[in-house]
Amino acid sequence: MRCFIAIELPDSVKSCLTRLQDELKKCKADIRWVNPGNVHLTLKFLGNIKEEMLQTISNGMKKVCSSSNPFNLEIKGIGMFPNAKSPRVLWLGVENNSFIMSLQTGIEKEMEKAGFKQEERKFKAHLTIGRFRSSSGKEDIFKAVSTHEKDSLGIINVNSMSLMKSELNPDGARHTRIAEIPLGKNGTDI
Repeated sequence: MRCFIAIELPDSVKSCLTRLQDELKKCKADIRWVNPGNVHLTLKFLGNIKEEMLQTISNGMKKVCSSSNPFNLEIKGIGMFPNAKSPRVLWLGVENNSFIMSLQTGIEKEMEKAGFKQEERKFKAHLTIGRFRSSSGKEDIFKAVSTHEKDSLGIINVNSMSLMKSELNPDGARHTRIAEIPLGKNGTDI
């Protein structure tokens, strides 16, 4: 199973994202758009795992969640990785990073104990909303993005994290929740 640990988004943010993507699609840039239903805040990509690892992963998530209280994050800003000259990913920003950074650091440490390689790149909290296939139309998308640089798509209450399974299909990835662990002292599977 191809899995990752993430914060799922509420429907209100997904609706705002749909409207934003619909506007940006008018630019005709060569971007493969991520289905708003699949957009999430990835804390740790695990890759292909064996089913017998699920309990170990879940236990590590519970340990991190039990020492973290719920918090709010604002989905705000838009940009490109690695840069505007050669963009590959179109992303939305996440504010209130101290809480999410703490949660991600805890997950990274617990997953390393479980045998997963530590991520080499520094964690940057973001939501991937599109991937550039080529540079075609990039000037138009840059102009459109610049008008939304400070837009907020809303504040989300982070009260759990999820272990997700990703199945790749010809029409895109499909994500399914395997487990959801609430934040707080009494963290048990939902």
